[in-house]
Amino acid sequence: MGSSGGAKRKPNHPSSGQAHEETMNVTEGKSGLWGALAGLIVFAVIAVPLSAAFAFATNPHTQQLFAGRLSDATQGGYQAFWWIVTIFLLALPFLVGYGVARLSAKSLTVIGAVVALFLIAVLVLGQLFVF
Repeated sequence: MGSSGGAKRKPNHPSSGQAHEETMNVTEGKSGLWGALAGLIVFAVIAVPLSAAFAFATNPHTQQLFAGRLSDATQGGYQAFWWIVTIFLLALPFLVGYGVARLSAKSLTVIGAVVALFLIAVLVLGQLFVF
């Protein structure tokens, strides 16, 4: 019962060329989905700062809440500052998603390490000089 069909088939072993290519290309064609997922995660993380920046940009009376340079700025400059912050925060998930979808794993690892070191440096310097 069909013993000739089983003898002519190549074994599905990782050392055979076709099976090895299939296992190596597991994520091929799905980089857009990974980029979308990364963008969604970043959007969830920045949702509160984004809504606060939008609220500050649309309500000029919030300028009284800030001491220092923002309270001394003109009303137009204050609103322009918060609109720029809002636009940058809104663009961030799209930029992260595009970067994840287009860059290689090695490039993403290097960029992630640089960003992590930068954040650690900002936290340390903030603790030293601000508080």
